[in-house]
Amino acid sequence: MRKEFDLSGAGRGAVIKESGKCRITILLDTEILAAFRKRAAGTGRGYQALINQALRDSLATDELTVKEDK
Repeated sequence: MRKEFDLSGAGRGAVIKESGKCRITILLDTEILAAFRKRAAGTGRGYQALINQALRDSLATDELTVKEDK
């Protein structure tokens, strides 16, 4: 590798457009993740896309309920 590079003619790269999605870290039950992966295997869609759709459907029906652990 060269010790010095001439960057005098360098320009700024293209700006990446937002896709409307953001990366997060989320903890899901192992059984939930396994079920979505199994469903995704037969559909040709990714399991993350299926989880996203399930969340959209849940919000659309406004059936979000909180269940307390007992």
